[in-house]
Amino acid sequence: MNILLSLLLLGLSLSATSFSKSKKILLKKVYFDKQVSFYCLNPYEIKRIKGKYKTLIIEDKQYYSARKPFYKSGKINIRAKRIEWEHVMSAHNFGKHLSCWKKGGRKACRKDKTFKAMEADMHNLVPSIGEVNANRSNYKFGALSPLVKQYGICEVQIDFKKRRAYVRDEIKGDIARIYFYMSDKYNIRMSKQEKNMMKAWNKLDPIDEWEILKNSRLIRLQGQGNKYIMGAKI
Repeated sequence: MNILLSLLLLGLSLSATSFSKSKKILLKKVYFDKQVSFYCLNPYEIKRIKGKYKTLIIEDKQYYSARKPFYKSGKINIRAKRIEWEHVMSAHNFGKHLSCWKKGGRKACRKDKTFKAMEADMHNLVPSIGEVNANRSNYKFGALSPLVKQYGICEVQIDFKKRRAYVRDEIKGDIARIYFYMSDKYNIRMSKQEKNMMKAWNKLDPIDEWEILKNSRLIRLQGQGNKYIMGAKI
């Protein structure tokens, strides 16, 4: 019995320290019955193409239209067609305080155990259309409501000049509870302004059924839940 328990804990540990494994687990064991993108609610599907499985959006302008369907070279912007797993709190935000980051950013932190754990933490990962993920980059979230035009009718806006991302009200609470989870677990500092905004977002958008279900699955798969979805006060 002890051997089985040890193996189970080892499996949980491995799943929580590998970004590539976390993405596969999220796709197959967490979001298998909620295959829609976080910002745009665009449905997606898993397709087998040339022997490889690809997670692609179901292209429909009632959810999302690519900001740049083609690159300057004329090639199709493939990131506008696929789903990627985006860090809600960006890798730059949670990694910049580490000594390895100061030596060379994300690449220099690949072997750092703390960074790997943060990078792979499934509570901080959501399915995002690749173009939106790329455009958001490491920008923080802003308090304003999004202007709906950059990505068709998708309610997300990236302000490249101010380096901010603006999102719809219905996911602001989700984001807030993820931020406080990451801040607590990994001792990541939030500014007073950001903390106040996240507190307001938590009240604006209460915990929903999907958050509760997702959290229960992540407790089983990762070994730890988000206490702010389990009754802890912010």
